[in-house]
Amino acid sequence: MPGATRSGSISAASPRARASASLRFRRGTPSAYRHRAVLDNRSIDPPAAPDRPPQQHAAELAAPAPAPAAEGLPERLARWVVPDVNPAGVVYGIILIGALLAAESGEHDSFLDMFISAVIAAALYWVAHAYAELLGERVTAGERLTAAGLGRALVHDWTIVRGAAVPLAVLAISWAAGASQQTGATAAMWSAIATLVAFELIAGLRAHSSGRELALNAGVGASMGIAILALKIVLR
Repeated sequence: MPGATRSGSISAASPRARASASLRFRRGTPSAYRHRAVLDNRSIDPPAAPDRPPQQHAAELAAPAPAPAAEGLPERLARWVVPDVNPAGVVYGIILIGALLAAESGEHDSFLDMFISAVIAAALYWVAHAYAELLGERVTAGERLTAAGLGRALVHDWTIVRGAAVPLAVLAISWAAGASQQTGATAAMWSAIATLVAFELIAGLRAHSSGRELALNAGVGASMGIAILALKIVLR
C-alpha cells in the first residue's frame, strides 16, 4: 500500500532524515516550539553566538585607558600648591607666616635673622599641629604612641610647610634683590594675603560658582588679609 510504503521508508530512513522530517512537522506548532525542537526525547537549543577571538579580547584588555584632559598651567600650579590631601594645612601655613611677618617686621638685626625666625616658626607649628592631632586621636581611641603613627601625622601635616613656603619664597627673593627688611617683610605679607584671595577664587571656580558667589569668596579671603594688616598696624 502507498501509505505503508511511505511509513516504512520513513522508518527505514537514517536518523538525520527522521530529524529533518520531525523539524518540518513542528514548524507549524506554537511559538513555544519554534526555538526549541524535541527529537528522541532530547532538546536542541539554538546555537549561541560565537565568542570573540582570544586575540581580540587580549587586545582590548591591553589597550591603554583614554588619557585625561590636559590641565592648563593655572590648574597645575594650583594643584601643586593646594594638594588634594589636607589642603587646609596650606592655608594654615600661609596665615601663620603672614601674621608672623606682620608682627615682627623690622624687629630683627638682619634679614637672615628674620628669615630663620620665620622658618623655625613654620617648622614648630608643623610639628606641634601634627602632634596635637595625633594626641587627640590617641586619647579618643585609646591607642599607643608609635613611630609609624607619628610619621603619618607629620606627613599628613606637611602641607603646612608648603603653605608657609609661599611668603617665605617672596621673603628670600626680596633678600636676594637687596630690599630692606621692612620692604621684604611687607612684600611677603602681601603675598600671603593675595594667595588667600586666590585660593578662595580657586575654590569657587572648582565649585562652578556664579559671579556673585566668586565675589563673596574673594571678600572672605580679603577679610583674612585685612586681619593680618590690622595686626601689623596695631603692633607698629
